[in-house]
Amino acid sequence: MTTSLPGPGAARTAAEFVALLRAMKTRSGLSYRALERRARRAGDQLPTSTLSGALNRLSLPSEDVVAALVRACGGSPQTVREWVEARHALALREQAAPATDPSATNPSATGTAPDAQAPAPERADATTGDGHQYGEGPGARQPVPCLLPPDPPLFVGREAELAEARRLLGREGPGPATLLVTGPAGVGKTAFAVRAGHLLAPRFPDGQLYVDLRGFGEDPAEPFTVLGAFLRALGVRGGTVPAELTDRIDLYRSLMAPRQMLVVLDNAADALQVRDLLPSGPHCATVVTSRTTLADLGGRRLPLDVLDSATGLALLREMLGPDRTAADHDSARSIVETCEGLPLAVWVAGARLAARPHWPLARVARALADEQRKLDELAVGHIAVRASLELTYRGMTPATRHALRMLALLPGPDFAAWALAASLDTGLADAEAVLDDLIEVHVVEIASAGATGFRYRLHDLVRLLGRERAEREVPREDRTAALTRLVGASLHLADFAAETLSVDFLGISQTDLAVWRLSPTDADQVLAEPLAWFNDERRFLIDVVDQALDGTDVAAAAGLATALTTLFQVGSHFDDWERLQGRALKAALRADDQRSATKLHRCLGELTTILDRYPEALEHFRQALLLAEGEGPAYRASATAGLAYVHRLLGQYDLAVRHFGQASELARSAGNVNCLVYATNGIGVIDLEQGRVEAAMARFTECLRVSREAGYRPGEAQALRCLGQSHRERGDYPAAADCFRQAASISEDLGDRLGATHATCWLGDVLERQGAHAEGRRLLARSLWAYREFGNLWGEAATLYALAEAQLAAGRPDPARRRAEAAVGLWRRIGSRTWLAVGLDTLAKAHALAGDPDAAALARHEAAAARTPQDGAGR
Repeated sequence: MTTSLPGPGAARTAAEFVALLRAMKTRSGLSYRALERRARRAGDQLPTSTLSGALNRLSLPSEDVVAALVRACGGSPQTVREWVEARHALALREQAAPATDPSATNPSATGTAPDAQAPAPERADATTGDGHQYGEGPGARQPVPCLLPPDPPLFVGREAELAEARRLLGREGPGPATLLVTGPAGVGKTAFAVRAGHLLAPRFPDGQLYVDLRGFGEDPAEPFTVLGAFLRALGVRGGTVPAELTDRIDLYRSLMAPRQMLVVLDNAADALQVRDLLPSGPHCATVVTSRTTLADLGGRRLPLDVLDSATGLALLREMLGPDRTAADHDSARSIVETCEGLPLAVWVAGARLAARPHWPLARVARALADEQRKLDELAVGHIAVRASLELTYRGMTPATRHALRMLALLPGPDFAAWALAASLDTGLADAEAVLDDLIEVHVVEIASAGATGFRYRLHDLVRLLGRERAEREVPREDRTAALTRLVGASLHLADFAAETLSVDFLGISQTDLAVWRLSPTDADQVLAEPLAWFNDERRFLIDVVDQALDGTDVAAAAGLATALTTLFQVGSHFDDWERLQGRALKAALRADDQRSATKLHRCLGELTTILDRYPEALEHFRQALLLAEGEGPAYRASATAGLAYVHRLLGQYDLAVRHFGQASELARSAGNVNCLVYATNGIGVIDLEQGRVEAAMARFTECLRVSREAGYRPGEAQALRCLGQSHRERGDYPAAADCFRQAASISEDLGDRLGATHATCWLGDVLERQGAHAEGRRLLARSLWAYREFGNLWGEAATLYALAEAQLAAGRPDPARRRAEAAVGLWRRIGSRTWLAVGLDTLAKAHALAGDPDAAALARHEAAAARTPQDGAGR
């Protein structure tokens, strides 16, 4: 028995609200990735990392995340409103509720401001001075230092992180607690630490120590100097501060041992700069902030990420006022999105606008959209995003600086380790080690973790700095060489993936080109799951082609575009296929690159055949053959086989048989078993369509045997589909259904959704003929929607025809007539005369069953005319 979920209004706390969201996600049965895709189709942004984080915290997610998740789970507009209103009401209740934790002195003033750090160096003891309070201690008068900087006046967001900091540091434990707050430059670590320190002040009545360690500046603070400042703040007279580091450490820890004190060590470079400053008293706690991960320092970790769009907008609204941001909401959102949620960048943009009330927000939004100006625009007074990022850059090793420069040249938003390996001309393990070093200093972050491993990304502002540095510090020829290696590695891996999947019958392999390659061991590791690799890398590979086409190496770019053909086909990525290869073909023709144009025409012929654009397909194949004179038999075999296939679809059987025969001979001489199977199967289909069922079955059986011996799984699936059609023609529906099921299973394993749909469609048809009407119609309906999604008119027509036959079998002439008319219209539109005749036969039967003999006779007459060979069709 299924129980209904309580409504969002039932939640009394943020944790209960999040638990209800998790339950709704579980009830939907959808994965994080499926929810992301659904959200994207609805116009929402719901990255898997954002969703995972929102559902695994105790704080309220943003309204945007709540609305997008409810919509993706299938919630109606009314349901979405209920969840958003419940979230808003709960947030207001939590803000109004009195704090029960003695440290929660300001629970509603949560948020993020920029790191309180100026490029100019400061003195280590500038914040420790002589201004401290005194309180009565047991037996003696003790100083109570309160050295934290002022509580940030502008602080928005970070509710969950502040709650976690207060939880970790707000109660006493068996020893001193250490909280490591890490994140990239400009993410707001200083502001967060200061805000947390003020919220926790009541928990530490003996005071708070603070120092900016300037770990990434030119003059980092030394522990010796910082200890001297801390000791003076603790009441040690200047003349009695020990002269040796060890003595200072001992005295500092002795004085801290009985006290309840908070120490904030801001902007640390590494553990070495911090260790001597950690108190040992059991009632003390330390907050350390750093741009590195401080992997070798013990403590609880709290990484800070960039702001989501709602929080970034809230920060801008606080700085400019609600009326000004509401008046140009689109520009305000553009500013936040262009800054990619980096708090320092949003703060700088807001500060510039706040100081210039006469400026429209659109002015800054336009300036930030220009990559050439973005870093220059993000500066106000002595605070600049560029200066903050350059502090990190200067603190990196020469190897990691060079890696950053090369990474900044990569196209697209994210990348895998193999791309850096190609750019650096190194092995995969070395590239991964460099990426670990870059993650350590928060220059690179992990974008996702998929079936093929980690994908990484650079913040856009970091990428801009890296590109600037690359242009200044890396010779042009070295940059060009790196991008050439990237194209070569992409080409090699795409070829290797197609070869591993045994899906290439086109004879267009690029392995004869001189390309940069990973070692066999590295390539095997990267392509352990070829289809998963392509799904992860598809967008990046397309961006690599586009970037190369914008350069001068047209042949390499066209080669990569061609190498992606079989992967595009298996994955049914027809829009990507057409746009990318269409652009590459134009570039190849401009460059008079005949060989590239030959292969691209062949590939686009295959695509336009799939999309039922037969005149275009014929022209592409003819051009491929015209340009292929002097090429090897593999090129001519694939183009000839494609040309034959289109003639078959048009019912021009003599031409089709002749070209299939030529393709078979060429494929046999080239040793291309896959193309040979394809051509032989094509002749078998002609036999089947002309009623020679036994001859067709003999060819299909041979294709099945050869495909299995060669490991050519797409050929195996195609042969099984055709054998299923043969059994169907003979009325052996159980055997037909078995063939279709096997074919669908193989295509699904390959990720070939269109091939699986072909098998599923005919499986539905034979199930109907066996009397399994409910299951048959379900499969046919599913196939119909899939064909419409692909834009495959022939498949849509075939499904409508099968549905018409099913309605006839059920004795329902009117729905049978409607579906048959729709199928006939589509086959007429795409010019498939053989199947037009088949559809007209079914239409005639529907008219006859409906008692309209004249319409039935007309349909039969048209069917006979469609079966008459056309002039030039090869009588």
